[in-house]
Amino acid sequence: PSWWCAGLLCHILARPRPGPTMEIVHIYTRKRSEFGRHCNFSDCPAKVCVDIQPDPSLADNFVLRNPVDACVQHGSEMSEHEANTERVEVESRGVNHVEGGWPRDINPQEQEQTLRFRKKVEKEENYVNTITHLGALMEHCVKQNNAINIYEEYFKEEEVDELEDEAPSAKTINVIRDPNVTKRTAAHLSWHPDRCKKLAVAYSSLEFQQNAEDMSFDSYIWDLENPNKPELVLKPSSPLVSLEYNPKDSHILVGGCYNGQMAYWDTRKGGLPVEVSTVEASHRDPVYGAIWLQSKTGTECFSASTDGQVLWWDIRKLSEPTEALVLDITRKELLENALGASTLEFEPTMPTKFMVGTEQGIIIACNRKAKTAPEKIAGTYSGHHGPVYALARNPFFPKIFLTVGDWTARIWSEETKESSIMWTRYHLSYLTDGCWSTVRPSVFFTTKMDGTLDIWDFLFKQNNPSLSLKICDEPLSSLRLQDNGCVMGCGSKLGTITLLEISSGLCTLQRNEKNLANAMFERETKREKILEARHREMRLKERARSEGQGLEAEEMLEEGPQDALDRAQKEFFEVIEAELQRRARAEAQQPGRSKVLGQQLWEHPQPCMAVVGINGVLQGTLINLCLSG
Repeated sequence: PSWWCAGLLCHILARPRPGPTMEIVHIYTRKRSEFGRHCNFSDCPAKVCVDIQPDPSLADNFVLRNPVDACVQHGSEMSEHEANTERVEVESRGVNHVEGGWPRDINPQEQEQTLRFRKKVEKEENYVNTITHLGALMEHCVKQNNAINIYEEYFKEEEVDELEDEAPSAKTINVIRDPNVTKRTAAHLSWHPDRCKKLAVAYSSLEFQQNAEDMSFDSYIWDLENPNKPELVLKPSSPLVSLEYNPKDSHILVGGCYNGQMAYWDTRKGGLPVEVSTVEASHRDPVYGAIWLQSKTGTECFSASTDGQVLWWDIRKLSEPTEALVLDITRKELLENALGASTLEFEPTMPTKFMVGTEQGIIIACNRKAKTAPEKIAGTYSGHHGPVYALARNPFFPKIFLTVGDWTARIWSEETKESSIMWTRYHLSYLTDGCWSTVRPSVFFTTKMDGTLDIWDFLFKQNNPSLSLKICDEPLSSLRLQDNGCVMGCGSKLGTITLLEISSGLCTLQRNEKNLANAMFERETKREKILEARHREMRLKERARSEGQGLEAEEMLEEGPQDALDRAQKEFFEVIEAELQRRARAEAQQPGRSKVLGQQLWEHPQPCMAVVGINGVLQGTLINLCLSG
């Protein structure tokens, strides 16, 4: 019917129509534990994916096209991506500042001088105004330094317990190479006394006949944060063999040259030396040792060379040395008899003593405060077959010192001059340098000609090094450890400086280590003293026998094997007879003892064994008495 059709049409028209778009909802979820986490960055070593060697035959097919536009994209394009910012070239620029801003004549370590100077300054009129003005600047800088470091590692101290039992190890953290085309030996290293991020290196070729005409004389100061370019180029008149930072003023360095001259630098004044000693008043050979002395001015140093002299200097006047010592162990002060110095040692806690290692393998102990020059040579130690390349006192026990030469490293005590108390086995390669650990009294380091670094811990192992590392293929020439004992610098013959970070076990003082090391040093020293006394007694007996008993010695040499056996038998029975008489006297005094002493002796006779040499001389007699009762 019509009314039904009309109602159906109205119902259809009243229904809502579908819209032209569809609403899509997607819910993104994320774990609550991921909110607010700290940034955790880790170092990832580089990996070589493919190494394609160049083919010289394809060079002829090269066609130069200019210009060339090419787009290369190694990653898939995404809606979100990260891009590296432009590389920033960093150059060190700043204001040189000494601790506290003290004047040169004030020693910051002396409390009385600093207190007197501070009271004097506080009485000046402009003191309050200056402090008020500088206070705002300092507050601004302090607020800048309080910025949050997102790279800071939290709870780092919790890892110490896990690292205590790890095996000895070391990893390379940086390699610095000689920037010159003609490579030279890294002869000496010196760490910055205040910051361990700078290293001064003396470069020189110690082989006279291999010096090229175009060889550079420059030495460098490297900033480890920017190892691609030296921070400062030192330009001496002759290649540097030794180079040392001044421990009181880190801007001052002193160097010993290959031609024997001494020079010093002030890094605030550039790379040219401030003053150089005259050739006439300098050494005649390369200066293998230059060390700063402990003085109020901080300007005194001394040097040693293979010309057989030790010279004292004041850098304020390098025209001539202030004092000289000829290394003549005969104490005649003759330069032609002097021993050439190959290394020098000075311990600030013992200001009057120093030691010199010579080319002849002899270590000379000297006393600077002696009245006469011959008395300055206090004693000698002889223990190496060649030059002594390293000489260092133990920082915890100054009376114990280490020497490195020929194929061994030896530990000495000042109390025993005839022989060392400990030594390593003879290596196959020549040893070139060595030093003690600054934080552990039982650890020392040695380098060898085969490019190997050995780390010794004699409390853990005496026969072999605790760790042996192959640093490079060329010979290692120099070695220097930072004061914190964790970073080691090794220089090679081709001028490559390898920086190694030592594991925590080798640079952390162990429990009771000082007492154990001291006990071992004392025990070995005592043993050597006993052996020295025994050898001295044997030499005296030999001398007496050769002088006063020459005829008897000749008769013993002519004695035959049978005569020696008869003499030994006679001496044996004389001993038995003497023992019988002694016991008889003892029995007479004590009647309760057994009365069958003689019967016991002869019923149980012991054999007499004589050892006779090939030449018929009686070498020894063994008498063994086993008496019962």
